[in-house]
Amino acid sequence: MTPTEVVGAFIDAIQRKDVATAVSMVTDDVSYENMPLDPIVGPEAMAATLEMFLGPASEVEWHILRSVEDGDLVLHERLDRFRIGDGWLELPIAGVFEVLDGRISLWRDYFDMATYTSQTRALTAD
Repeated sequence: MTPTEVVGAFIDAIQRKDVATAVSMVTDDVSYENMPLDPIVGPEAMAATLEMFLGPASEVEWHILRSVEDGDLVLHERLDRFRIGDGWLELPIAGVFEVLDGRISLWRDYFDMATYTSQTRALTAD
């Protein structure tokens, strides 16, 4: 599989909320970095973080708006959507993936934390 195909399969698993399959596609020393947060290293830590992000969502849609592959590097402009309750959290993302030997070794997403937190608060307010 090409790096773009590996990342595509990874994103498909996330959209299904199949964390086990997604994590099976990463290296043992994967670095998962949600900028501006500290890096998360290793598949177990990645799985726990994905469960936290995906858990409240009944549906997950990640729309890839642009994609560029350069060697082992895949760059995405995405719109990540999470259905929470009756609404959608929509988060513009710039994502970077490095794929080595068919597995993701680096996943770095750039996004605005204020956009994420304000929408999360609005969607989960009682």
